[in-house]
Amino acid sequence: MTLEKLVAYAANSFALPDVCLRLREVLDDHRSDADDIARLISVDPSLTAKILKLANSALFRFPSQVDSISRAVNVVGGEALYNLSVAETANAAFKTFDSHLIDQEKHWNESVYCGMAAKYLARHVGLRGSERFFVTGILHNLSELVMAKYDPKGYERYLAEDSKLLPWEKQQLVFGFDFAHLSGLILERWQLPLPLFYPVRNLHNVQKQANEVDIALLACAQRVTIREKGQDGQENIDLFTPAIANSLDIEGEALGNAVIYANQETSKVASLIN
Repeated sequence: MTLEKLVAYAANSFALPDVCLRLREVLDDHRSDADDIARLISVDPSLTAKILKLANSALFRFPSQVDSISRAVNVVGGEALYNLSVAETANAAFKTFDSHLIDQEKHWNESVYCGMAAKYLARHVGLRGSERFFVTGILHNLSELVMAKYDPKGYERYLAEDSKLLPWEKQQLVFGFDFAHLSGLILERWQLPLPLFYPVRNLHNVQKQANEVDIALLACAQRVTIREKGQDGQENIDLFTPAIANSLDIEGEALGNAVIYANQETSKVASLIN
């Protein structure tokens, strides 16, 4: 079993909807404008409805109602709408790789929880485009579903491994790679932009955590999620390793607030996308 085979399997099993690909093309075309973006999204009534719900959710907290895609483009921005369309697509991808070995609802809620925590932290430290962290948080563990579907026996061995290793350390032990790295390769094959797939692919690269804030932030959000939502025995996971602390300037109070925010809002946002 090679990474390339797993990436090919995932890419052949699920493809990004045409609207996501076309939206990316429009955003990358300097001749396009807000009206082009709005027209493209409005063609899909289901996507339009979900994006408007997300735009009016705790993800943004705008003071007034965002009641049309045209207003959403002007208020939220084209890149943010693209990221929301990818987040909406993620739920369909998760369902494609449904497995009896994984509680799909729990996995989805934990993924959204990580996305909410990551978005909060990104907004707190002032990183632009904080909604992209919501997307990377959701997608970073997509490949756990892929692995359970593609190699159920191998995944069962992974579940049976009762060492005190952290999840990505167990994944390296059993499979020779971690799930986030595979997820990043899948996202790259789906032609998602670099700011979405690169932090996921390199999530557990300690050197990159120490030098790249996007990766450190996502790693911190993942650790928060494991502490709050993980299996018994993981409550004492270190949230702020030396590598993460080297590039992510954030205080303990902000981490606590990220937990409060994610606890309050995850179920609401998860149900909007589902």
